[in-house]
Amino acid sequence: MDLPAGLSITAPLPERAEEVLTPAALELLVRLHRELGARRRERLEARAQVVASLAAGGTLDFLPETAHVRDDDGWRVADPAPGLVDRRVEITGPTDRKMTINALNSGAKVWLADLEDANTPHWESVIGGQLNLLDAVERRIDFTADTGKSYALKQDEELATIVVRPRGWHMTEKHVLVDGEPVSGSLLDFALYVSTAGVRQIEKGLGPYFYLPKMEHHLEARLWNDAFVIASEHLGFPRGTIRATCLVETIPAAFQMEEILYELREHSAGLNAGRWDYLFSIVKSFRSRGTEFLLPDRNAITMTAPFMRAYTELLVRTCHRRGAHAIGGMAAFIPSRDEEINAAAFEKVRADKRREAGDGFDGSWVAHPGMVETCREVFDEVLGERPNQIDNTRDDVHVTAEQLLDIASAGGQVTEAGLRSNIDVALQYLRAWLGGQGAVAIHNLMEDAATAEISRSQIWQWLHNDIELSDTGRRVTRQLVEQLVDEAVQTLPGEPSDYDEARQLFLEVAVSDDYADFLTTPAYERMP
Repeated sequence: MDLPAGLSITAPLPERAEEVLTPAALELLVRLHRELGARRRERLEARAQVVASLAAGGTLDFLPETAHVRDDDGWRVADPAPGLVDRRVEITGPTDRKMTINALNSGAKVWLADLEDANTPHWESVIGGQLNLLDAVERRIDFTADTGKSYALKQDEELATIVVRPRGWHMTEKHVLVDGEPVSGSLLDFALYVSTAGVRQIEKGLGPYFYLPKMEHHLEARLWNDAFVIASEHLGFPRGTIRATCLVETIPAAFQMEEILYELREHSAGLNAGRWDYLFSIVKSFRSRGTEFLLPDRNAITMTAPFMRAYTELLVRTCHRRGAHAIGGMAAFIPSRDEEINAAAFEKVRADKRREAGDGFDGSWVAHPGMVETCREVFDEVLGERPNQIDNTRDDVHVTAEQLLDIASAGGQVTEAGLRSNIDVALQYLRAWLGGQGAVAIHNLMEDAATAEISRSQIWQWLHNDIELSDTGRRVTRQLVEQLVDEAVQTLPGEPSDYDEARQLFLEVAVSDDYADFLTTPAYERMP
């Protein structure tokens, strides 16, 4: 394979890799790295400065320097693109072949093809996911399981619109270097998809559509917008063909929703309430502030907590004021064979989706095909034949910085049961992640990297702020956490030795003095 000058690939090429590592894709990647790489590093450094300011007693607020953007009633984002007008139910999942087929066949309007939190960035998965997306767009994908069961796309039926979530700005791809530097995982995922399957989507009347994760500032959205402009020019299609929905899953971004939409306005497809990463971001941002911003047990935090209501209602109002879709959060439940468990869980999911639809959201997420119908029924009740409710501008909503920061409004307690639950789920997830599986069914829920991030971050916060557990009176210490980890691996599925590497990684990111911004960074370093 001939590579552009300055680009090198240090890993063996998987079968068919040349179909996505095309000259156009690699040339685009080199250009993106050289034109945007330095700015990407600056934005990551700016994140650290915000955390340092908060640790010193600072706060978050709506930016005074961008008040003119928020006050200007004259701008709106681009009209919804083909395939993204009706988004009442979206399904998320990794890009392995079976999930690709099941998601596209599920009856959902959109499939979030996840190259980030539900994926592990093994080199074979990075390339294999792109090939699966290309095969899906070409309608030539199939799969036969070890059981002999075959999977194929439905013929002559509408499939879910593909929206790809690339890795976040913080991730690099160590197997691809430009001028001796590892490239951004975000830019690699973007360049390969937009240059191959994305171009095919344009030919089919759709377009390259994306979900953008973990942004913390509107200038990170500007960076993405510039990547879109460069790609449009490089590949020869009109600006605005690419569309992106931004996940508002960090608390700094909650104060810059309008600015994020503004930066991407010709490419914008709206905002999504990424609820689980949002909780992770709160813990991460305020981890050193004692009990002032202390979250209770993860399972005790509901979307009806006042600070979460403020976040979601502001998102709907912001999006609809600017003509953009507002997409709700994840229903992670997986149907089981236990009808009693199913009945209780389905009712919780219905209540959650009714709240979202009633609040004005245009659609919401599920993690399993078995939940698509439930989500669709709820939104059908509100939307009827309308494709969305962008005209519901929620002018009654007025959210203050104090409301967004009122973490104490969650109520609840920090308990030993919650500590044990965090350890249980995190260890099971990390074992699977290190083994190459990014979306994992645990206790009837589909968990992804956000689960482990919240779990280990809460433990770090409880430990470093000397929290006493309300149900046992024990103080959270490193010794206690290590003891509970040792107890957990004796009861988890498999053999205790199966968790050796996961245990080591978990303790590294949960009890060390230095806090890792993302656990996937040291986890990725362990991968070949």
